[in-house]
Amino acid sequence: MRYHRTDVVDRALRVLDEYGLADLTMRRLGTELGVQPSALYHHVANKQELLAAVADEVLARGPRRSPLAAWDARAEQICVELREAMLAYRDGAELVAAVRAFGLGARAPYDELTTALAGAGLDPDLVPVAVATLLHFVFGHTLDEQTQLQAASAGAVAEEPRETSDFALGLALVMAGIRQQVPAADGLRR
Repeated sequence: MRYHRTDVVDRALRVLDEYGLADLTMRRLGTELGVQPSALYHHVANKQELLAAVADEVLARGPRRSPLAAWDARAEQICVELREAMLAYRDGAELVAAVRAFGLGARAPYDELTTALAGAGLDPDLVPVAVATLLHFVFGHTLDEQTQLQAASAGAVAEEPRETSDFALGLALVMAGIRQQVPAADGLRR
């Protein structure tokens, strides 16, 4: 059977979800597809390109709600959607954060947050810092959640998986700090 790049990425997502990021290798993926690992290089140049494509697909398959109009509501919505997309796949946060950190892909949340925050009237020099802060919070929090959930489900820790998440509260705290940097229309901070 002839495979297309989309088939390879789709199967890689299944391998990620079933075995985890550490076991998403070209060899395992080739075995899953019934081809030699070298055949995969017709679709991706190397493993890094494969991981970037998989991370972008994780984000593309994530929830997309109608964009909210207010800059801060839109920024929060982007963060929530990013978290949900990463939680949908085993090791999703680790994958997306690593691909983003290495500049290989997963740019959509950065670009979307940049647009939202730029529309707030925030000092242009602060926009990339605010975006990075939001992404660091979302990646870190989600990675912590996934790690704890996987460790608990594997019996590696005595704790049960957390019943509730403090993600919304943490995001609200970060957003409150960003709002303090946005000048109000009447010259007063809001």
